[in-house]
Amino acid sequence: MDQILVAVFLIAALFILFAAGLWIGLGLLSCGWLAMAVFTSRPVGDAMVTTIWGASSSWTLTALPMFIWMGEILFRTRLSEDMFRGLAPWMTRIPGRLLHTNVIGCTIFAAVSGSSAATCATIGKMTVPELRARNYPEDMVIGTLAGAGTLGLLIPPSLIMIVYGVATDVSISKLFIGGVIPGILLGGLFMGYIVVWSLLNPGKIPEPTERYTLKEKIYASRHLLPTVGLIVAVLGSIYAGIATATEAAGLGVVGALIVARLQGSLNWQTFADSLLGATRLSCMIALILAGAAFLTLAMGFTGLPRHLADWIDKMQLSAGALIVVLMVFYIVLGCFLDGISMVVLTMAIVLPMIERLGIDLVWFGIFIVLVVEMAQITPPVGFNLFVLQGMTGHQITYIAKTAFPLFLLMCVAVALIYFIPGLVTWLPSQMIGNAAG
Repeated sequence: MDQILVAVFLIAALFILFAAGLWIGLGLLSCGWLAMAVFTSRPVGDAMVTTIWGASSSWTLTALPMFIWMGEILFRTRLSEDMFRGLAPWMTRIPGRLLHTNVIGCTIFAAVSGSSAATCATIGKMTVPELRARNYPEDMVIGTLAGAGTLGLLIPPSLIMIVYGVATDVSISKLFIGGVIPGILLGGLFMGYIVVWSLLNPGKIPEPTERYTLKEKIYASRHLLPTVGLIVAVLGSIYAGIATATEAAGLGVVGALIVARLQGSLNWQTFADSLLGATRLSCMIALILAGAAFLTLAMGFTGLPRHLADWIDKMQLSAGALIVVLMVFYIVLGCFLDGISMVVLTMAIVLPMIERLGIDLVWFGIFIVLVVEMAQITPPVGFNLFVLQGMTGHQITYIAKTAFPLFLLMCVAVALIYFIPGLVTWLPSQMIGNAAG
């Protein structure tokens, strides 16, 4: 009964603080301070200082601001325009035609970004005006972009994977490798949906205005070379065992600066804007991580995570039942919190349950990323919905409605990786095994 009161108190305190408009990081710190001050006799100040320092001084965490900066640099270049010119000629004969540029563009840009919002905004800036000018159905343009933009979290490098790896002490390189096949699978499901919808609604897809020979298509593909080169440099160095995730992030920043310079879009203004943008986002994430680390410590002192894990353990839930419960839990939680906050806030409670059932932590990390992706397109706090609202002028409810079929496809992807876990675990075992050999 005492633990129930503690849980109710902490949840109520969090909602009150967030509803008052307090920053998430400060809200987590304040809730942790209240938990320790009210329910324990531990000295709050010393614990807070030590925990915040420990949460912010991890060497692994260095990869986070570097990948963010890389995405900010590329966001301000002509990369998206070049990608459209390189992709569009290959899409003219596929059912759905240029709608596929949303999915393929997001998949490619996700491999050099790591952020869902940045992926959605960058590709949307490229495809929405072009598809509108060609009279493609507005609901399909917006819906496929909203869903495909979430691939920024699943296709490595991923900011959520880095945060999860730091919070659970799981190899970030293994997480990156584990996200490759599920990311391609989800992109394939999205493209399959576009194909089926187009075949069922043949009159709604405009006829192609231009025809390309194979030679012209290959020549147009030269515009994809900067992006492909950067992907090979960043992810190839990780998969080959040449660089850690942090070192690859540094390599990515250097590569992004070179790409921007070669495109002629790098000047002091874009350099400063990218650096300031990356600094603001990195500081926000660092504050959230610090606050969550302190709240986790405070909850540990109250004994709440242990009692909650024991309670769920007594329910004798199977691994499948627990995964279903957690999926619903994270989708609901995603209606109120961003993905990074969800991960760092819940790991202390969820991790013991996962470990007791013997669930692979790399697999669980990809599962978490998938359900956080769902939260990106669920109102009222779906980040991709906000991005597209500002870009298109539509209401959030309209955007969420157009993205709902892709939300269902994400549920299908979760079912597939549950019943076929090798989709996540096979590639990391192969790559790590080869590196060891």
